[in-house]
Amino acid sequence: MKYFELTCKAYLKTDLKFNDNFENISKFVNFAIMRGGQEALHNKIGFKHYNFSGFRPTKEDIKNKFFKGGSMYEFVIRSLDENFIDKITTALRENIDNPHIQVLQTTKKTINQYFISELYSVTPVIVSVENGKFWTMDESGDIVQLQKQLHDNLEKKYKTFYGEDIKAEQNFIQLLEVKNRVPQNIIIHKDGKKIRFFGNKFRIVPNEDEMSQKLAFVALACGLGEKNSYGGGFCVGKKMR
Repeated sequence: MKYFELTCKAYLKTDLKFNDNFENISKFVNFAIMRGGQEALHNKIGFKHYNFSGFRPTKEDIKNKFFKGGSMYEFVIRSLDENFIDKITTALRENIDNPHIQVLQTTKKTINQYFISELYSVTPVIVSVENGKFWTMDESGDIVQLQKQLHDNLEKKYKTFYGEDIKAEQNFIQLLEVKNRVPQNIIIHKDGKKIRFFGNKFRIVPNEDEMSQKLAFVALACGLGEKNSYGGGFCVGKKMR
């Protein structure tokens, strides 16, 4: 197994509020998908097998609560699909006209599967529960159900990309720690309405068996949980020393 990672060095043309970070990058990536001739992926219902990080704020950004226009920032796009990454790269080189973001440089890396001792979610992990709500300690608090949904979601991502079932004998999660005190959120606008996806930051210790490690790797490649094409569930992995 392997995934493909594209680091994008971007010039931010205008100030950007933290709450607008994910939506603006998501729209930028979607435009690049369309520019790259991947309309079918853009319109696809279901798993798209890619995700992205937000901009990494500086200490000054955190103090001011916005990203500063006229500054350089990086964001990362990941996917199991190398063809997708290559087409995105070609589209970005054509200098996409965007009012907020201009990508000046891209660097592609191939990441081969490695043993993951820990997963950390950098962006909120979104998990749906009943009545159109999202998993939080207040709305649900059921850790067992949370682990099951995270596991099942990764199994489906694996199956839809590789075209085969994964025979997991146990949940891929050995230990899960909720890192935030209050729910985190990703905000988008649709049909003139503001929509909030509530999520959480997790530290996860995956099990050591082969299938658990495969699913943990898929989490790195495609994102953990839902709404990955909006920036949800972007993770970093810690290697076994």
